[in-house]
Amino acid sequence: MKKFIALLLLAIFSASSLLAESTATLSEVAVPGGGGFSLTGLLRGIVGMSVIIAISWAFSTNRKAINWRVVLIGLALQLALALSILYVPFVQSIFDVVGKIFVKILSFTEAGVEFLFSSMITGQIESSLINFAITILPTIIFFSAITSVLFYFGIIQKVVYFLALGMTRLLKLSGAESLSVAGNIFLGQTESPLMIKAYLEKMNRSEMLLVMAGGMATLAGGVLAVYIKVLGGGDPVQELIYAKHLLAASIMAAPGVVVIAKILVPQTEAIEKEVEVSKERIGKNVLDAISNGTTEGVRLAVNVAGMLLVFIAFIAMFNFIFLKVGDWTGLNEIIASATNGSYTELSLQFMLGYLFAPLMWLLGVPGPDIDLVGRVLGEKLIMTEFIGYVSLGELKSTGAFMQEKSIIMATYILCGFANVASIGIQIGGIGSLAPGKRVLLSQLGMRALLAGTLASLLSATIIGMILG
Repeated sequence: MKKFIALLLLAIFSASSLLAESTATLSEVAVPGGGGFSLTGLLRGIVGMSVIIAISWAFSTNRKAINWRVVLIGLALQLALALSILYVPFVQSIFDVVGKIFVKILSFTEAGVEFLFSSMITGQIESSLINFAITILPTIIFFSAITSVLFYFGIIQKVVYFLALGMTRLLKLSGAESLSVAGNIFLGQTESPLMIKAYLEKMNRSEMLLVMAGGMATLAGGVLAVYIKVLGGGDPVQELIYAKHLLAASIMAAPGVVVIAKILVPQTEAIEKEVEVSKERIGKNVLDAISNGTTEGVRLAVNVAGMLLVFIAFIAMFNFIFLKVGDWTGLNEIIASATNGSYTELSLQFMLGYLFAPLMWLLGVPGPDIDLVGRVLGEKLIMTEFIGYVSLGELKSTGAFMQEKSIIMATYILCGFANVASIGIQIGGIGSLAPGKRVLLSQLGMRALLAGTLASLLSATIIGMILG
């Protein structure tokens, strides 16, 4: 562990030198959301990364078997991705183009929404109908259909194949787990394993953990588009900014989750490095693919709507109980006084915010905002990332954050499906593809949740360190 920390410090200081040179040669490219690279930011980043690695090491099943070379390469990849996204014009232009594609596709969704919900008299959508249900949920359906078409034509499989090849060689992964992690950048936590279902029954503990953790650390294209709209607030400029950050968060999570998973359950068995993508297609033809994608999108949209309704109702119920407890004990007045009115009563948001606030400070979140970022992380873990992003969007729109850097870091922290409900989803989804692994899936559930969460925190720490 001491040797690793020394190598980590050396790698980060080397990267900081490279960053200093790059900022001098790139015409002082402005970094949105931060004050620029600084020694303080570097030190906060080192502390944050060390804390995350230390937590992973503490929960490792075999500390002596950890391959620190793989860990360092994974961290270097995350750091290189972050520097490239923020400072290298060519990479920035790629993310800019992809981000504009997402934003443009969002505008296409509006055409269908207008047709379905516009008034027969005025031809406009009534202001009373302009709400979450008809502006956000249709995006899931449309993106699901697009993903299905791209999968039918083999486009997603080709991109995933080349990404998997790189991870297999650099990070010493098996071909199957590389395919799964790469696929999770574009697909959901139960869709990506479809590409490797022939290998699932043969996977060992380390491989299976990475398959599960990869699904929890990244975002599928459909929900990614929704979060762009939630954080953008209808402003195309803001949507483009957060499109690039959300894309970066999902991509950076891939090497990050490898780092954490291979510390938690190190690879000690022989692995098959052959990379072979399943030839199975979604649908018999293009129209069938669109139909299947639309049907799945409708199911997902209804599921999201129901999930939000229930969880928000539960939050209201718990907060009512906490409010009464606060009244009886006098805690409401104490909380209002201690937080200068930021919180007026005992609530779930208050408890989650201050529970995770110390960790947020260690990771480099600006001091005035640590309770807000801690709150959305807590909401993600015990409820869903959807609740977290909706809360983040509301806090952003009301100007609750003192620094934009906090919003950007929170965007990376919330990336992924790492929440308690996802354990059950994966046991059911992956378990249906590999019935013989159901017991193993249940055994690894909490570790996968931990790995997915820490991978997102690692990405946020690195971005925060560079933003300064």
